Amino acid sequence: MTDSATSATPEDRDQLPPHTTPTWEVELLISGVAVFAMLQLPGWLDSQLFALIPRLGSDLAGVALPLYIYLKSAAVILAVTFSLHLLLRAHWIALVGMHSVYPDGVRWEKLRAGPVQREIEQRMQGSAADSIERADNRATVIFAIGVMLATRLLVISLQVVVLFTLIMSGAALAGLQVNVFLLFGLIFAALILLMLAAGRIDRKFGEQLDHEGLPRRMLAVIFRSYARAGISRRSEVMSLLVSHGNERLFNVATVVAFMALIVAMMFGLDSMKSPVRVGSYELFPHSVAESRMLRSAYYDDQRDPLHGSAMPFVQSAVIDGPYLRLTVPYQPQHDADAVRFHCAAALKLPGGDARGDALLDCLAGMHAVSLDGQPLTTLRYVAGSDPRTDRPALLAMIDVRSLSNGRHVLRVERAPDAQPEHANNNDAYVIVFWR
Repeated sequence: MTDSATSATPEDRDQLPPHTTPTWEVELLISGVAVFAMLQLPGWLDSQLFALIPRLGSDLAGVALPLYIYLKSAAVILAVTFSLHLLLRAHWIALVGMHSVYPDGVRWEKLRAGPVQREIEQRMQGSAADSIERADNRATVIFAIGVMLATRLLVISLQVVVLFTLIMSGAALAGLQVNVFLLFGLIFAALILLMLAAGRIDRKFGEQLDHEGLPRRMLAVIFRSYARAGISRRSEVMSLLVSHGNERLFNVATVVAFMALIVAMMFGLDSMKSPVRVGSYELFPHSVAESRMLRSAYYDDQRDPLHGSAMPFVQSAVIDGPYLRLTVPYQPQHDADAVRFHCAAALKLPGGDARGDALLDCLAGMHAVSLDGQPLTTLRYVAGSDPRTDRPALLAMIDVRSLSNGRHVLRVERAPDAQPEHANNNDAYVIVFWR
C-alpha cells in the first residue's frame, strides 16, 4: 500500500491493497460469529452465579465470586473489542471501496477550507493508501488486544481455581481449619513478589551472572516455571505491542482497564441484588422498622427466585386459605456454621434417619416462629425444598383460621451465630400479612 492512489490502474483497483493484513477474513469471521455469543454470555453468567451462590458455603462462595468477575470481565472485553473490531473493519472496507470509486483521491482544492486547515488535514490523512493501511492495522491491533486481555483473564481464572483447590484440599487432608482467603492472599502475594523480585534481579544483574552459576540457574527455573504455569509477565501479542510502543503506558492502561472492569462488575452485581440503590432514591426512608416494611422477597407470588436472597417466605401478602405456608430456605453460608456449633451432638450420630431427625429438630429450633408476638410452640417443621429453585428448605403449615381479619406479623428467628457473643437478639425476619 505504498503506491500512490493516483497511479492505480483499473486492474489494481479491483484488488485489495498489497499490504492488507492477511488475517482480515478470519478476523471478520471470528468477530461476526462470536460477538453475538459474547453479548449474551454476561447475562448467562449472572444467572449462573445467582443460582449457584445460595447453594455454597462461605469458602466456595468466595471462590465463585472472583471467578465470576474474571469470566464476566473476559466476556465483556471480547464483546466490546469484537464489536469495535467490526466497526473498524467496516470503516476499512468503506475506505477501500471509496478508493476504488474515486481512484484520484481527495480533491483538496475543491473543499471549502483555508490553506492552513487544508495543509494540516492533508498531512494528517496522507495518501489514500496510507489511510487504508492505518485503518487495516488499527482493526487488527484492536482484535489482538481484546483476545490477549480476555485470554489473560481466563488464565487468571484457572489459576485462582487451581490455587483454591490445592489450599482447600490440603487443609481437608491435614484436618486443619484455616482461613482460606487469608492463606490464598498470602500465597498469591508471595508468588507475585517472587516474580517481581526475580525480574528486578535479572534486569539489574543478569548480564553479570555466570551462565553456569547457581543464581542464573535459579532465575531460569523461576521464569520457566512461571511461564509454564501461565504467570509470565507478557504474552507474545503483548510483547509485540509493547516492543513497538511505550511499555509503561501499555502496562498502566492494562491495569486501569482491568480495575475499571472489576469495579463495573461489582457495581453491576450490587445493583442486581439491590435495584433500589440505582437511581435518585436517597431521600426515600429505606431504613425503617421491619414491621413497617413489605419486602417482596417474603412473598412467593412477588419474589424473584433467581436474584432474590434466600429468605423465609409465605405464599402471599394476603392469605385467603386456612393455612399459612411458611418456607425457610437453608442458607449454607450462615446456617452451616450454626449447625456445626449448635448441633454437635446430632452430627456425632451415625448416618441414617436418627441423625437426620436430630439435625432437623436442631435446625428447626434455630428458626423459632412467633405470630403477633405469641410463640408458636406447637409448630412443627418438615424437611422439604423450594419448588422454584430446588434448594433445601424447612416447611411449616400454620393454621390461621382463628385469626381476625386485618394485619398480622410473623416473626422467624435467624439461625444463631456460631459465636454467641456476636449474636443479635433483634436479628429476625419479620413478615407482615393480612387476612
